[in-house]
Amino acid sequence: MKEMKIKEILMKKDRDFQKVAKLHKQCEQKLDEYMQKDWLSDQEEVMEKELKKKKLSLKDQMYKMIADYKKSL
Repeated sequence: MKEMKIKEILMKKDRDFQKVAKLHKQCEQKLDEYMQKDWLSDQEEVMEKELKKKKLSLKDQMYKMIADYKKSL
């Protein structure tokens, strides 16, 4: 089964996956806000780095959930 199809299934049925995906989207949106700025303060640069790490961690969690679902088929 394709990864996108599994993601759609998990978005409909798995609350944990929904929560992680929502947090990932929020990180993405905040990072987009930082990208729109001409420059970042020191505090914003630190926040940007933390958000990137958090977003990557959330993405890893989503891929693990997708892989676990594949194994369960």
